[in-house]
Amino acid sequence: MTRDVKVQEIRDTIEDLIKAGTTADLSGLNDIYHDAMKVHLIDTDGNLAQADKPSFIAMLKEMIEANAGVDNTWAEYNSIDADGNSGHVLITRKVTIGGERRVLVLSIDLTFEDARWQVVREVIFSRPDVDQTVH
Repeated sequence: MTRDVKVQEIRDTIEDLIKAGTTADLSGLNDIYHDAMKVHLIDTDGNLAQADKPSFIAMLKEMIEANAGVDNTWAEYNSIDADGNSGHVLITRKVTIGGERRVLVLSIDLTFEDARWQVVREVIFSRPDVDQTVH
């Protein structure tokens, strides 16, 4: 498998993740998130929250339910890398969380295991969206 094919597979996985994460597809999230996944969320005030797979999926479920009908699919791919069975994505997202527009910059590490790409770590920096343009 070439690097370009792996990069496309990783992008497809992240697109599936965005879709699952915005439609409350808990089965899809469960497939994409590795069992040992860790998430680190930090904001502009330095507040840090950490979560494992079950707690992060539960948190996403609550956020999705609270934002029913809000389009949170906008994404800008800043970088996608693949090296062997490891992948990395740097992506910027604009989302509404709790009625507030936020910009999320995500650093996502993936591993190719069990014949699919899985997210093993997300580092998420969250800041207010000063540009309120709808995307």
